[in-house]
Amino acid sequence: GGAVLVAAGARKWQFGLFIPPAVAVVIAAIATSDYRRRRILAFLDPYADPQGDGYHMIQSMIAIANGGGTGRGLGNGLQKFGYLPEDHTDFLFAVVCEELGIAGAALVIGLYAAILIAGLRVVRHEPMPMLKLIAVGVLGAVGMQAVINLVVVTGLGPTKGIALPLLSNGGTGWVMTAAMLGVLVAIDREHAESHEPGGAAEDGGARATGLFPT
Repeated sequence: GGAVLVAAGARKWQFGLFIPPAVAVVIAAIATSDYRRRRILAFLDPYADPQGDGYHMIQSMIAIANGGGTGRGLGNGLQKFGYLPEDHTDFLFAVVCEELGIAGAALVIGLYAAILIAGLRVVRHEPMPMLKLIAVGVLGAVGMQAVINLVVVTGLGPTKGIALPLLSNGGTGWVMTAAMLGVLVAIDREHAESHEPGGAAEDGGARATGLFPT
């Protein structure tokens, strides 16, 4: 939502009005919840409780470190055999790093970057403001989810329970991510069809999309 507001032209001071209450809500949520407070403490120093709150983060970093440059080989990781919790969902990227190394991690990150770059091209070439903002919202949702997951798995942020789009095991998340990317593809297809010979772009600029007729 914030990305869409910025893209739509919200002034910085207007957008900034939401920051103080948002920070206050986050602080209140942490202060009033013991498990959230423990997550923050585990992020700051996971080795203070290596068998408790810090266990998950430590095992994730061990998996990443064991991968090295080329990894142990696809399917040959050890951390997934009862050491790393949530290895097939939230912390799948740690398993990728262990089995495929830096090269595999770079490939995964590169694929996400390719999706975002392709999406930005759709945004840049889309003439309709509403469809442009919808595309920005899709990119924000998918991109921010991927970034948050990668930050958590690599120990750069506290655990959040957010899956890695299109890779982590799951049902609803897969369906919603695929649906959002499908909307992005549909927007791009409509734009391409409108610029074909005889399309809407050649009929005085009038354009009617299959998603949002105008």
